[in-house]
Amino acid sequence: MQVCIGCVVEGHGEVGSVPQLVRRIAHEIDPSLVVLVPHPIRVTKSKLLKPGELEKAADFAALKAGAHGGILVLLDSDDDCPAELGPELLARVRSARADIPSAVVLAKREFESWFLASAESLRGCRGLPADLQPPPGQPEEIAGAKEWLSSRIPGGAYASTVDQASLTSSFDLALARRAASFDKCYRKVARLLETLRLRE
Repeated sequence: MQVCIGCVVEGHGEVGSVPQLVRRIAHEIDPSLVVLVPHPIRVTKSKLLKPGELEKAADFAALKAGAHGGILVLLDSDDDCPAELGPELLARVRSARADIPSAVVLAKREFESWFLASAESLRGCRGLPADLQPPPGQPEEIAGAKEWLSSRIPGGAYASTVDQASLTSSFDLALARRAASFDKCYRKVARLLETLRLRE
């Protein structure tokens, strides 16, 4: 079976990493499921929060996904509360495109927080130390996950355009689910995929 998901993201790194993430989750759920993810639509978060801009991006994503596809919006929450902003954005997406399934995912603080939650699985990747451990406490509470990674990569330069897709292909999804927002991401993507399968 084949399904298609049009994605809206905010950063250059997510353009490469979000399709990988969606396909990895799909493979865990059903290895026979083929998921097409057209080139994501990239719009800055500040622009998406303006009236009409998220709706415009959702419409474009729907066109890319086709009549039987779905929409996934994935953003960093930064300093916003995911539990408040997420439902608000989802309501806007659904008001724009109520005709196809959609999901909105907010990484608490930033996408890279999920790498911190699964740090043990990234040992040796992109030059990360062989004894890498997640930070104490809740990784999603750290303001500056990119900086945390940079301090542990030789040369001190984490670059989302280069490193994010590579780490997304390697991090352990089960370990990352220790981060509440990634657990929610996993469940929302799984639910969207299941909805699309049932529509076929």
